[in-house]
Amino acid sequence: MNVMLRRICRRNCCTYSPQPWLFVGLGNPGDKYRGTRHNIGFEMLDAFANSQGIHMETVHCKAMFGKGFVNGIPVFLAKPLTYMNLSGESIGPLAAYYKLPLNRVVVFHDDMDLPCGVLRLHPKGGHNRHNGLKNVIYHFRRNGEFPRLRIGIGRPPGQMDPKAFMLQKFNSTARERIDAALLEGAHALEQVLSKGFSESSHCFNTIQKYKHIRLQTLPT
Repeated sequence: MNVMLRRICRRNCCTYSPQPWLFVGLGNPGDKYRGTRHNIGFEMLDAFANSQGIHMETVHCKAMFGKGFVNGIPVFLAKPLTYMNLSGESIGPLAAYYKLPLNRVVVFHDDMDLPCGVLRLHPKGGHNRHNGLKNVIYHFRRNGEFPRLRIGIGRPPGQMDPKAFMLQKFNSTARERIDAALLEGAHALEQVLSKGFSESSHCFNTIQKYKHIRLQTLPT
């Protein structure tokens, strides 16, 4: 009996494979938009890919695409080439192609409701007037039950048009904060893969809450 149990355990261990994750950065393709506030989702994905040595050199489902393993966990990386407002046309088919449940799809996006450089991991939510997220939710059959990494870009000064603000590049002060946030975000995403979303997001968001308090009154 013990011999049989060992054989079953050995067989199960050999066939077990962890479920993949899909990480998606939102942004607009092309040099015109590189380095702008609205493209910070792309930058976060690049930062994570670089930290793990994952190359994104192919096009798959209308996205720049790469795949690799992080501590034995398979992960797919994608930057939609559809332009921001049609991001779901890429992400929906990608998730369907790999048969991924929505709780294994993490979307990175800019967020004006957070101070510049502050991050949050959320398990689900609405689109909060973000057109990229709105389109993703639409292509997930109007389901917002997928995790997000919110990346704070701050509010436009004075009466500045929010659309113009999002399409501007960061000034030097804001750029410093964003560069630090990219490192923090890449590390947090590695923790998501190794520890799961709930545990890693709780620890990460607690740290980011104090960063929020510290930065919310400082100019950028």
